[in-house]
Order: sequence, then C-alpha cells, then structure tokens
Amino acid sequence: MSDLKSSFVLGILLVLTIPSLAFMPCSSVAAISQSQAVSALDDAEGVVVFAYQAVLRAGESGANVSGLLVRLNDAGQLLTRARMAFGSGDFDSALELAVLCQERLSGFVADADALAEAAIRDRNLDFLVNMVGSFFGSVAVVCGGLVAWFYLDRKYGKLGVRSNESS
Repeated sequence: MSDLKSSFVLGILLVLTIPSLAFMPCSSVAAISQSQAVSALDDAEGVVVFAYQAVLRAGESGANVSGLLVRLNDAGQLLTRARMAFGSGDFDSALELAVLCQERLSGFVADADALAEAAIRDRNLDFLVNMVGSFFGSVAVVCGGLVAWFYLDRKYGKLGVRSNESS
C-alpha cells in the first residue's frame, strides 16, 4: 500500500510540475523574442538613418537618386510595419520585418556612394568638355578671323593702297 501511495504522490507531483515546466520556457522565449525584436528594430532604424544620409550625400553630388528613394521607401514601410507589430505585441513578426528591412538595404550605401562618384565623374567630364570645347572654339574663331583678314587684305588691301597713293 505504501508503494501505491508513493506512486500516487509522485503522479500528482508530476501532474503539477509538468504544466508549470511547459509554461516556464514560453515566458522566457517570449522575453528573448521581445529583446531580439527590440534589438532588431534598433538596428533596422540605424540602417535606415544611415541609408537616408547616403541618399542625401548622393543627391547633393548631383546623382539621380530616384531608384534609391524607392528602395529606401520600401525599407521604411517595413520598419513602420515592424514597429506596429511590436506595439501590438507580435514580437516574432516585428523581428521578421525588422530583419527584412535590413536585408532590403543591404549594399544600399555602396550603391549610393557609387552613384555619387559617377555623378561627380560625369560633372567633371562635362566641365572638361565644356572648357576644352570652348577653348578650341575660341581658337578656331580667332584663326578663322586671321585667315579671313589675311585673305581680304591680300585681295582688297592692294586696292586700298592704290587709292591712298593716288590721292
């Protein structure tokens, strides 16, 4: 009988402890998921700010940043949805959306810097073409004027000399 009593007590202990063990990891998983979501949201926000600054620099250099702005807008929408999911307590979706936001901006700064460098290079080339073109155009006008003057002087200058001598 004592074996029956001890196994009954052991069974009751198991029935009481197993459910409490089942709920214990969930609360710690939720806390881990929440802290991961907070960290991912902060990281995603930092990436978006850094990307915005890269677009600003590229735009100031004269680059066409419309494609970059589309990507930045998409990432901003993902970040907004992640913040809304976090606010409603859906930490897993918030984490997933924050990671998607970061992935959407992967290589973004390098693309923005490449566009800025290309814009600067194009602007310098345009300046060089304009300066060289203007210089050679000016030289051509001066040389053409001198050639025309020498030609006209030979052709009509002698008549002008005769008319001056005859007066």
